[in-house]
Amino acid sequence: MKTIVFAAAALTALATQSAAAQAPDQAALAVVAPFYDGLNAAPGKDVEGVLRRATAPEWVSCGANDVCGAREQVIPAIAGRHQAIPDLKWEIKEVLVSGNRVTVRGEATGTPVGEFMGVPHGGKSFKLMSIDVHTIEGGKIVRSYHIEDWLGAVRQLSAK
Repeated sequence: MKTIVFAAAALTALATQSAAAQAPDQAALAVVAPFYDGLNAAPGKDVEGVLRRATAPEWVSCGANDVCGAREQVIPAIAGRHQAIPDLKWEIKEVLVSGNRVTVRGEATGTPVGEFMGVPHGGKSFKLMSIDVHTIEGGKIVRSYHIEDWLGAVRQLSAK
């Protein structure tokens, strides 16, 4: 009987530790998921409102170590991209958390409705990988470093 009680207590302790270990990942996902919802195009969606709610007013988006755009520049650019790719879909594939930094491996798919990045419209779709490193403060994204494989998308769109 003592063995059963000890085993049950050990399993309870392991379950509690496991839940505690998952909590930061789940909390981080809850903060970044609305941002990725804003990256997804949908007719009638208030993309700018969704992205403003996910980001802090001082949010900057950096496509290079020293090239960052302010929130008021980046959000309209994302909304504009939805005009070019009305079926743009961004999916979170993996989330890693380290302190207040959240790294997201994502995948974007879409079909441009016209010329895109110099490639004439051909009705083709693309799939690309992205890596984003977000800094979170006060439950909002304050800085994002991001890399997307747009060259791979161009290759897919221009393939014969």
